[in-house]
Amino acid sequence: MKVKNNALKINLADNVAIAIREIKKGEPVIIDDTEMCVAAEDIPASHKIALEPIAVGRPVVRYGEPIVVATDDIAVGQWVHLHNTRPVEG
Repeated sequence: MKVKNNALKINLADNVAIAIREIKKGEPVIIDDTEMCVAAEDIPASHKIALEPIAVGRPVVRYGEPIVVATDDIAVGQWVHLHNTRPVEG
């Protein structure tokens, strides 16, 4: 049986993926038919999930560019959203 992708990674430099449907806690995060990690919590559709640890103060990278900065340490598989990020100061 073919595994169905449930997330999308836009750029090789990205440290997050985008859920293409809701991903439940404990469910594998699958990109390009490869299990990347396991969801540490429920991830809503169209939201970001960490593919690698992101330390507080480090950028969240999407499209190969920093889009926000972590305000808390973010573990692999965690939901990345307003509760644990802030805008990049320019």
